[in-house]
Amino acid sequence: MLFSLQSLIGYPVRATDGDMGNVDEFYFDDEAWTIRYIIVETGNWLSGRKVLISPVAFGKPELESRMISVNLTCAQVGSSPEIDTQRPIYLQHEAELHEYYQWPWRGGYGGTFGTTPLPLPVDDVEPEEPASGRRDDPHLRSTRQVTGYQIHATDGEIGHVEDFIVDDENWAIRFLVVDTRNWLPGKRVLLSPQRIKRVEWADSSVHLDLTRESVENSPESDL
Repeated sequence: MLFSLQSLIGYPVRATDGDMGNVDEFYFDDEAWTIRYIIVETGNWLSGRKVLISPVAFGKPELESRMISVNLTCAQVGSSPEIDTQRPIYLQHEAELHEYYQWPWRGGYGGTFGTTPLPLPVDDVEPEEPASGRRDDPHLRSTRQVTGYQIHATDGEIGHVEDFIVDDENWAIRFLVVDTRNWLPGKRVLLSPQRIKRVEWADSSVHLDLTRESVENSPESDL
């Protein structure tokens, strides 16, 4: 089943022994186009601390009850390594997080993490650091940050990123929702990440291998 990520913002996140907090945003891998973490705003019980939870720890969002259940206790989350989500997330911090929870780290640096709630063997391997020596993961992106990025077709600008449509089986991003209202009033269309040539983080733009006409003829979003 496909669902909108924006629709999950604010959903309660429930641990096995009580409420953990609410969904604040998501981090995704811009190579695999898969959700890597949900960012949970914990509220008063952890002094407003935000924590990262991998999809390994939960399954499908419960859309009818409007919540997400996590296979963790509040005590586990409270004792987890602290990560400042306002700063670049270092690979070392991710490794510490996965070691603490015993979440599988699959694919090494720049690869994908386990996106299934089924237990998988954990390789005792540190993620490789890139040759550039940078400490943060260049493929880890915030959905909040990317929302609003301008969409450029091969022959000009055509809209901006409004939302992400995700498959609840594996938390893979199947479509970007593009708001084209400046060109096509009121129309929101779906674009596959496979049509993205590159993302320019410096100028907040997404470049496609499609013409504006092809974007205009893309299926409309009803989510």
